[in-house]
Amino acid sequence: MLRHTGKKRNYRHNLRLAILLCFTAGMVNAAGLFAFAVLTTNVTGHAALLAQKLATGDFRAARMVGLWLLLFLVGAFFSSYCVNKTGRFKRWRYVIPILCEISILVMVGSLGHTFDHSIVKTEYFAGSLLFAMGMQNALVSAISGYVVRTTHLTGMFTDLGIDLYTLLSTRQHHQTDIRKKVTLRLVIIFFFLAGGIVGGYAFLRLHYATFYLPASVLVITVFYDLFRIRMLKMVHKVRRAMAALQYPPVG
Repeated sequence: MLRHTGKKRNYRHNLRLAILLCFTAGMVNAAGLFAFAVLTTNVTGHAALLAQKLATGDFRAARMVGLWLLLFLVGAFFSSYCVNKTGRFKRWRYVIPILCEISILVMVGSLGHTFDHSIVKTEYFAGSLLFAMGMQNALVSAISGYVVRTTHLTGMFTDLGIDLYTLLSTRQHHQTDIRKKVTLRLVIIFFFLAGGIVGGYAFLRLHYATFYLPASVLVITVFYDLFRIRMLKMVHKVRRAMAALQYPPVG
């Protein structure tokens, strides 16, 4: 799901990636909004907010919003650097950004109770989440060949509209690839929204500990991708050994 790129990557890899990481981003977005009154998975709204603060002369708030935009950008840059500069450790290139994201989510979950609604604390907590989401979005985009984007839905709704029109205007025997694209867009939208619902519902009961939930999903994702192949190989070896014991070679 995370290690395969280019020709080795298939539709199922992107589908699994969309399910897990869109769900994670949705939880972070909703929990961040409940906790800090900030949307932490995209920058479109923050660009408008920055313009509004500058227009009204609120330069202190404008500096804070500008910092958030910069942190999302730096997160994306850092993730891209990790993906492209791993050398002989290329198969583990996604591990560093995801471990950093897990660390940030755990930190926010552990220290969130110290949030006092001050501008400084809002900068720190919201900025940390924006940096983490910048990393995740760049990582997933690069790995999936810019097919999957997990932290916002504007592009997904646009692409879905285009694909639906193409699906309706294309002959039946040419629709297989388009149907897969539509399904993938719908999965991304559904699991982002589902993650948001779960994140909001959980925050009302767990408060800042809610951020441990997306961190746990990321841990499961890394574990699945790192050890699944090893476990399958081990199972195959055990099966071959059992078969050899059951049917020993003749002579």
